[in-house]
Amino acid sequence: MGEFVNLTVADGVGTIRLDRPKMNALNVQVQDEIHAAAIEATANDEVRAVVIYGGERVFAAGADIKEMADMSYADMVRRSGPLQAALTAVAAIPKPTVAAITGYALGGGCELALCADYRIAADDAKLGQPEILLGVIPGAGGTQRLSRLVGPSKAKDLIYTGRFVDAAECLQIGLVDKVVPAAEVYPAAVAWAGQFSRGASLALRAAKEAIDNGLGVELHTGLEIERQQFAALFATEDRTIGMKSFVENGPGKAEFKGI
Repeated sequence: MGEFVNLTVADGVGTIRLDRPKMNALNVQVQDEIHAAAIEATANDEVRAVVIYGGERVFAAGADIKEMADMSYADMVRRSGPLQAALTAVAAIPKPTVAAITGYALGGGCELALCADYRIAADDAKLGQPEILLGVIPGAGGTQRLSRLVGPSKAKDLIYTGRFVDAAECLQIGLVDKVVPAAEVYPAAVAWAGQFSRGASLALRAAKEAIDNGLGVELHTGLEIERQQFAALFATEDRTIGMKSFVENGPGKAEFKGI
């Protein structure tokens, strides 16, 4: 349990909850606590899927600029690695993940949302990468994950201008996957994550690794990654359970064990 970030678990769904008033600014302590929560979510077998949530008011409005303003080049050389590592730990959680976005998800907050597999936003939410307005660029994965998600030209528009993007445009360009009223964001995220709470966890992990690792390589290598993951699942008990259940009872009725 961190001071500003903690992981709670209910019915197989883990929630990584940011709670640093007023705007969940991602100072060094919050970054480190996000990293710790991601590692805990990865290791905890009771967690089958993960929701990343900043509360009813705001997801995360970016880095702590007051803290960052006093950092030198040498300071940031030392800190930029742990900063990226904190968010990469979220992206690397080998389970389905969803960002439940309310209010603002800006700068580092947007980069945190980009680490999730799926994003559900409030209809009044605003996302963006406004670092250019501070004379810098996104430094926690924004230039890389955003361009892979929405394409390079849209990513350049958002990063070059630093503008805030409303929920409707986010949905249109693929920056978020679903838009709901603000009061429904967290329940919708839990419902999305909950559908995997009794799923074939090793197959879900293999699917995530095949997709994520395949994105950075050419098709031939990506297909080989897929082939290896596919074949390896034939060593799992869940594969036996799933196929036997399909033959005997039809699709969607298997009771997986996660082994």
